[in-house]
Amino acid sequence: MKIIKDKVAKLSFVALLVSMTAAVFYAPTASAHGEKSQAAFMRMRTIHWYDLNWSTDEVKVNETMTLTGKFHVFAGWPETVDKPEVSFLNIGIPGPVFIRAGSWVGGQLVPRSISLELGETYEFKVLLKARRPGDWHVHSMMNVQGGGPIIGPGKWVTITGSMSEFVNPVTTLTGQTINLETHAIDEIVFWHAVWYAIGCAWLFIWVKRPMFIPRHIAVSSGKANTLISANDKKIAVAFGIGTIVLVAGAMGATNDKYPVTTPLQAGLLRGIKPIEVPESVVAVKVEDATYRVPGRAMQMTLTVTNNGDSAVRLGEFNTASVRFLAADVLEDETGYPDDLLAEDGLTVSDNSPLAPGETRTISVVASDAAWEVYRLADLVYDPDSRFAGLLFFFDEDGNRSMSTVDAPLIPSFI
Repeated sequence: MKIIKDKVAKLSFVALLVSMTAAVFYAPTASAHGEKSQAAFMRMRTIHWYDLNWSTDEVKVNETMTLTGKFHVFAGWPETVDKPEVSFLNIGIPGPVFIRAGSWVGGQLVPRSISLELGETYEFKVLLKARRPGDWHVHSMMNVQGGGPIIGPGKWVTITGSMSEFVNPVTTLTGQTINLETHAIDEIVFWHAVWYAIGCAWLFIWVKRPMFIPRHIAVSSGKANTLISANDKKIAVAFGIGTIVLVAGAMGATNDKYPVTTPLQAGLLRGIKPIEVPESVVAVKVEDATYRVPGRAMQMTLTVTNNGDSAVRLGEFNTASVRFLAADVLEDETGYPDDLLAEDGLTVSDNSPLAPGETRTISVVASDAAWEVYRLADLVYDPDSRFAGLLFFFDEDGNRSMSTVDAPLIPSFI
């Protein structure tokens, strides 16, 4: 009976090991992201993305596309999120379906982390080279140390062609041109196989003897020292010494083969210049704001003052990458993602032209299914229930003025 139990335990362990190994080599295809699960206050009160442009909706393998736009670093950054003093401009894509050929903020190449200032607005550009065919969701994204990834709007982009045709040539500092896609693949496979074999051999040594139940009994009875024999210690020492020798030998051979190397660059780029955003000609004060849960609509009472020289009208409310437009003032012509665009989602109680010097109190309603689809309504359940966003006013010539809003949000369940 004991022999049978030992064999069952061994077989169970081996089955578990095989299952875990198989899981490592299997990964289902992911095409979009979990941006909807990110806390609403994170998307509303940190980075506001706007004027985004995806240069194309379809690209062939080895061809490039660009993602450009602006982002405003919100002055009312939440206290629970680390400030963006160490940030990294990134692209949210489901794996290496594109490679990033270059990224710029404020016209400066930013291959590493940068420091951002609260209340400032920056221009950015990312150059992407298509690698894997398929339909992929391509997002702007800012990684903030201590704050995690802050995801911007995403748009579906189709890559056509064959991945076997993809090449990624680079010229090293010694003048050698290599294809990063296939460079040293044989060596990579070899070393993976070597360490996998060593790991399996180590496991086999311990799996071939009585497993969990006998060991538990020995430990419980105070005989744990009997579980490791003198031969076991010799084998462990041999594995340890062999690993050290193998690593040292491989390192020496690598240094001989590649005598010229440079370390990965991990410094922080400071002094990134924000763009000169004209001071808003419209002063906005939020008198109150409520979110009506059954109607999926947010209502704001605003007192607005036009300090400019031309009459203006409210055309857009942008929050968490969702754009609510007043259809009679603004029509989107940029091809913005449909699921993030409420083309007739902004209603203003009195949106007649606001004359220069005039002050008016208006009721603004932003309504669309996006409040629920993108889980922005979860904001009303936060301990700090506040909303934030960008208001865009337009004069008769199409000139735009941007104002920020930030205020408590009171939920209404009737």
